[in-house]
Amino acid sequence: MKYEDLKILDELREKGSISEEEYQREKAKILNEEGRTYGRSSGRPLFGMTENSYLMLMHLSQFAGIIIPLAGFFVPIFMWITNKETNANVDMHGKNILNFMISFTIYAAVFTITVIGIPLAIVVGILFVVLVILASVKANNGEYWKYPFTIQFIK
Repeated sequence: MKYEDLKILDELREKGSISEEEYQREKAKILNEEGRTYGRSSGRPLFGMTENSYLMLMHLSQFAGIIIPLAGFFVPIFMWITNKETNANVDMHGKNILNFMISFTIYAAVFTITVIGIPLAIVVGILFVVLVILASVKANNGEYWKYPFTIQFIK
């Protein structure tokens, strides 16, 4: 398992998703952890959930804004910030989610400003829902999936 994690980490570094400093820090964590398996939390518990369940909930929490305004933005950020230092996968997914939310907010705003763009804004909204569900399913299956059409604000 360590070798697979190191390979994934190396691929992220090569793609520019993480910096050299982040790579070295996470590599040290992987090499120092014994008996770690994907699907379980590393470090402190993730609110009593398995890693995959927590990551899935991070993605799905973007829908919290339907019930409470702005919660769909703040809940995933809170989940990311509280566990990013102890779990590399939470950090990786959290950055992905934040970049996705910022990108799609920009797209929706730009399309909504123009009269012609209103139908496009609706398409962006539907696409947002579909992509969040897809990312949630993949996270629950232990896969990292980068949202398409996302601008990398945070690496």
